[in-house]
Amino acid sequence: MPKSKPSIRHSGQLDRQTKLLLAVNGLFITASALSGTFFGVYIWKASHDYIQLGWFTLLTHLFMGISFWIAGNGVKEGNKMIAMRLGIGLSAAFYALVLMLGESAIGYIWLLGIVQGMATGLFWLAHNVVYFEVTDADNRDRYNGSAGVIGSLVGMIVPWCSGYLISIMGGENGYRAIFMISFGIFVAGIGVSFFLRNRTPEGQYEWKWPYRLLSDRHTAWRPVLGALTAQGMRESVFGVIVGVLVYVQTGSEMKLGNFALVTSAVGFVSFYAAGRWLKPAWRNRGMGVGVIAMIAFIFPFFLGVSFTTLMVFGVGAALFFPLYMLPMTSAVFDLIGQDDDSVKRRVEYVVVRELALNIGRIVGMAIFMATISISRAPMVMNVLLLVIGSSPLLGWLFMRNLLVSREGQTKVDVKPKGVV
Repeated sequence: MPKSKPSIRHSGQLDRQTKLLLAVNGLFITASALSGTFFGVYIWKASHDYIQLGWFTLLTHLFMGISFWIAGNGVKEGNKMIAMRLGIGLSAAFYALVLMLGESAIGYIWLLGIVQGMATGLFWLAHNVVYFEVTDADNRDRYNGSAGVIGSLVGMIVPWCSGYLISIMGGENGYRAIFMISFGIFVAGIGVSFFLRNRTPEGQYEWKWPYRLLSDRHTAWRPVLGALTAQGMRESVFGVIVGVLVYVQTGSEMKLGNFALVTSAVGFVSFYAAGRWLKPAWRNRGMGVGVIAMIAFIFPFFLGVSFTTLMVFGVGAALFFPLYMLPMTSAVFDLIGQDDDSVKRRVEYVVVRELALNIGRIVGMAIFMATISISRAPMVMNVLLLVIGSSPLLGWLFMRNLLVSREGQTKVDVKPKGVV
């Protein structure tokens, strides 16, 4: 496809390129949700061991971070669409591997974690750079809201369909069916990606940019990196453990599908409302309310982990998560777009963002694995979930100054010391 420079928009509306990116994003998360929701259960059923699940997740996040940093060079100086298609293709290869390995997949958990991490890293690096290029401060909240709505719709329908297929076809046959369908959807995503334009590369990739940002105490990126790390801690643990806990409590993939249906229906409404009405001037207060509510809905676990308390948590988190996530995402990408120099280094800033998230994910999962290696007593598990689930509070505290400055449209220093 022809290369072009980013267009300038002021209407706050989504153009054809943003809609195409939403389509690619939608296909990717559909294929991921179809099988990803149940892959943790698949590992659990084969091993009955949270540690195996932890190692898979840990390796995924480790190689995701490595892929972001290394592939940043090719994305900035070459063709970012190749990285996106390679990421989708490796995701398809991941499920092809699972299909080939069958019941022996648990013995290759290290290989599956590496492939999944590389696939996810390549896709989201390219996606986030393209996302920055096709959106601006006027329509970024609208895009994020639309992506959240699509994600919630996918989360409502797709895992329920997966649970239904597994239930009517039987365990192994059902899992093989959903893995095959995921493979096909990933292939379709590659096809749609050819309609996205590759914007002109600008400059050379700065390999040491993450270190330069982190070593300067005066740049606004230091607290932002702390906030992103805190966000990643919760993501890694809750993204894996909640679905498995639902299955452990119910013994039914269909019940897990029902859980996803209800919580994603709530998320759909909440993302739609937040994307439509949450203005930049309300980001700080909205994020604070979201964080406090997300923590509060962990406390029902202290009454006992059951399908009911898991549902209360899931509905509450889905209702308030957009208030936390939309300001976080929009504010960080607005910071990247604050001036021409930042725009030219958009690849490096996206890499830095994802490295911070993945460091948080690795730390969160390492804490989880270390704790359950010592004790799996219910009280220990509940305290662990509360501590890790409270990490967004730290993220909000890190982000407050930036959010307040954006409310007043105050320019903040984003460049590391010595960069003009």
